[in-house]
Amino acid sequence: MHTQTQNQTGTQWVAVLDEEARGLVAAVDAHPDASRLFNGTIDTAGYIHYLIQTYHYARWSTPILGDAGVRLKRSGRNPELAELLIQKAGEERGHERWLLSDLKNLGCSRAQVESATRSSAVDAYTGWNFFTSRSGVPTAVLGTAYVLEYLSQTRAGVGAARLLEVAAIPNIHKSVTFLRSHGELDGDHVEEMSRVLGGLTDPQDREAILLSARVVRNLYPNIFRGEAPIRYRLAG
Repeated sequence: MHTQTQNQTGTQWVAVLDEEARGLVAAVDAHPDASRLFNGTIDTAGYIHYLIQTYHYARWSTPILGDAGVRLKRSGRNPELAELLIQKAGEERGHERWLLSDLKNLGCSRAQVESATRSSAVDAYTGWNFFTSRSGVPTAVLGTAYVLEYLSQTRAGVGAARLLEVAAIPNIHKSVTFLRSHGELDGDHVEEMSRVLGGLTDPQDREAILLSARVVRNLYPNIFRGEAPIRYRLAG
């Protein structure tokens, strides 16, 4: 795969990244609780579980992206990608407060959220991304950002609208800030990332970005209640 990635044009290699992003959407659609979230029929407990688990990884998005950007900038390599990582760190700042606000409106205090048990998928997600940010290939974090923003672009806004339409959860009209905001913001983010990544030629960076995209594709559905269908596929 290394040689394949090295020889692909910018358009071709970003198309491979898009395949991983579509794979994440398919995996989420195949997960019972995740599909209920995005079609608006999830129950209160399931929605609270999703928001809490999301809080426990989203709270680290800014330091993960920022640390990766600073490391890459110091190396003097790929200055455009370094700036993109630092920019994205700023874009993610404070998003955990949307989650805390949504959870408060559902009756969950911050203390309850902070003390809630994290799923093993969340621990694996944060562990992997902190490793790549601080010790591994820093550009790898862009693979994580790309597939999650692609998921938000395709499902978050629709999910927020469906939750409001179905209205099965008490006080839901005050509790979709995180989903609705990501649905509105992440379309432009994906387009920008696709443009910048299309100019990336270094095979190590391409491989690292694709690997992180695949790791997240396999981990993310497991933040929901219940077992995710096994869809592991690490090879290109």
